[in-house]
Amino acid sequence: MERMSDQDERWTRSTIYPDMWVDPDDDPRNSGENSAEGELATLQDFLTDYRLTLRMKCEGLDPEQLARRSVPPSTMSLLGLLRHLAEVERDWQNWITDGDPLPKLYGKRDGDFEGAVAEQAVVDGAYADLEREQGATDAALARHPDLGERLGKDRIAVRELLVHRIEEYARHCGHADLLRECVDGRVGQ
Repeated sequence: MERMSDQDERWTRSTIYPDMWVDPDDDPRNSGENSAEGELATLQDFLTDYRLTLRMKCEGLDPEQLARRSVPPSTMSLLGLLRHLAEVERDWQNWITDGDPLPKLYGKRDGDFEGAVAEQAVVDGAYADLEREQGATDAALARHPDLGERLGKDRIAVRELLVHRIEEYARHCGHADLLRECVDGRVGQ
């Protein structure tokens, strides 16, 4: 295992605040508009921002860097996180349906991380899978604007599912912080 002193030097693109990922004016998460009105809009804004954060943590890396398991002994990689979140979005669709569940995207358990190999086709597929599954989950939930409505066989409340989605992305953005810093030294919020 490499020692921290063997890692690339820490850096950021931000010229104003050294602990930020980018300068505030360049941050796509800062629209400059007023905060969302209402609970549903607030939850959707937080989810959107965490999704953007994850994508930002992956920007500018090649397939080898995205697939690198940079925090041993963890099997996580940034590419694995992209694939994992696509799989989780599909699982959430299964939670809110009364019908037969959709099949797993990557086969067996942990296939999302195990199959995260340094190939451009795998990277492109992960981004496409994530975008498609996010869109499908978003569309399914858009049909249920009442946050107290209970869906699926387990009768999960829409509010609970939205909060769980935010929590899942937020937790994995924390993982992405560590993974990215160990890949090329880039740090920030």
